[in-house]
Amino acid sequence: MVAPPPQPAEHPAPTWTPASPPTAGAVPSAPAPPAHPAPAPRPASPAHPAAPATTPPGMPSPAPASINRVQSISEDERTTDRLPPPAGPHQPSAPNGHPPTPHPYGDVEVPLQYATPTAHDLAARRMVRPSEWVATTGVRGAARRSTFGLVRLRPGRRERQTRADISAVRRSFGGLRQVTIVNPKGGAGKTVATLMLGLTFGQTRGGFVLAWDNNETQGTLGMRAQTDLHGRTVRDLLRDLHRFTGPDGRIGELAAYVRPQDGAAFDVLASDEAATAGEMLTGTAFREIRAVVGRFYKLLLVDTGNNVRADNWQAAVDATDQLVVTMSTRNDSAETAARLLDHLEQTGRRELVRRAVAVVTMPPHRQDADPRAIEQHFEQRCRVVLRVPYDRHLDSGGPVDYSAVSAESRRAWLRVAAAVADGL
Repeated sequence: MVAPPPQPAEHPAPTWTPASPPTAGAVPSAPAPPAHPAPAPRPASPAHPAAPATTPPGMPSPAPASINRVQSISEDERTTDRLPPPAGPHQPSAPNGHPPTPHPYGDVEVPLQYATPTAHDLAARRMVRPSEWVATTGVRGAARRSTFGLVRLRPGRRERQTRADISAVRRSFGGLRQVTIVNPKGGAGKTVATLMLGLTFGQTRGGFVLAWDNNETQGTLGMRAQTDLHGRTVRDLLRDLHRFTGPDGRIGELAAYVRPQDGAAFDVLASDEAATAGEMLTGTAFREIRAVVGRFYKLLLVDTGNNVRADNWQAAVDATDQLVVTMSTRNDSAETAARLLDHLEQTGRRELVRRAVAVVTMPPHRQDADPRAIEQHFEQRCRVVLRVPYDRHLDSGGPVDYSAVSAESRRAWLRVAAAVADGL
């Protein structure tokens, strides 16, 4: 018995045959009607312009004139002219059809015709992060030098802190600034602090730093500083102040009244060193001298006397931008400094106290004092409290030889100077 032939399916599966390009002389057949009629085109509007007319099916699309024919494409793509793909959310389109060109200094993409370098591109090189720090001091720096740069270690904690402190000291203050060092107790380290801050700011920032002894009678800043060929003091400057009130006053003429500190890059304006001096300096005298020296210096370090009721002491505090309170670990020195802060708060200078820097000088032997209780008190009242080590050369009472200051003292006063600069 012969099996019947297979019956065709009621709904044959549609097949797709790629259209071959028309041969020469052949007439293209009429296209088959679509299964679903296409919707009527919407009228053109400014927001939605009318789409360009399409070519008949089967005919090759004409290549637009903006296509770059020199692009590197495959052999299959050379046979057919194609329009560039439509721009997507992550592919911005260019007006002339070119692909976007990446910006050389960022992720911004700009068209090809706007990729011409500008001055902004040249200046953008400064935004590049500097190369990572390499240790230059200590054991890490020695390892780099001994291996001729083959071993490059990152700086240690101390070197990183030192670099940060130097950057703080070198920052621009934006104008004349005054730092006033106070403590009514004698021997609290005011003069040493004034000289060491002058040394640190002078060597780190450069010149234009003046250490000024504003004692109303006889001060010791001129005795501890390096001497000069002249012995003029603040009283001589006050007597000849009329030479600098007009436009003819120059820094060269002021050098006859200050004492430059060799190798330290700052000057000292000493107070009267005679025990039989005349009348005490007044607040008006302080303001007049400050108006003159403020024309030639950027930073004033004012060493004060022990009489908080003196008129020139009050005038110096009123012109203060940053207050520095010095003390030793002795109870009388710390309690006198605490009473001074009470006086400043009661006279309306609470903000000056809150931003103050407290400096505690350690004794020769650490077991002789307990500085923690003192530090806890001033930490609640001042912005920062810092310790400085004992230095035999600074404690000698004679003129300071800045090259004889220990490295540990230099690092400690650099921390103090950085804290002072943060308040300026």
